[in-house]
Amino acid sequence: MARDLIVTMIAIDLCCEIYELTRQFPDYEKFGLKSQMQRCAVSIPSNIEEGAHRGSSKDFLRFLYIARGSLAELKTQLRIAVRLGYIRSDENELLSRTYQLLNALIHSLKLRIAKRTNSEAHE
Repeated sequence: MARDLIVTMIAIDLCCEIYELTRQFPDYEKFGLKSQMQRCAVSIPSNIEEGAHRGSSKDFLRFLYIARGSLAELKTQLRIAVRLGYIRSDENELLSRTYQLLNALIHSLKLRIAKRTNSEAHE
């Protein structure tokens, strides 16, 4: 299911981009910011996939929120990398696109859950 989601593909692209970006970080960041950013980037598509395969819309929604939290964390880490002089800008098109797509999916799923809850309440 999630394999076909555009948000999953974009999040994987973002992850690969973060790996490329962090390759230029100093060696002493190997176990610091570099590692943290890579783990964070990997967790985004991983949580989308895990949630999609949990079997319930509520679980899926919970994992989408976790993925969105990881995006916010990654954005903060990019800001830190700029302040440390490792990169020039914290602006990232794939991060912004992933955030937009996740928000749209979260909104859609919340509506679906609410509609299902309302129809069950009227039965």
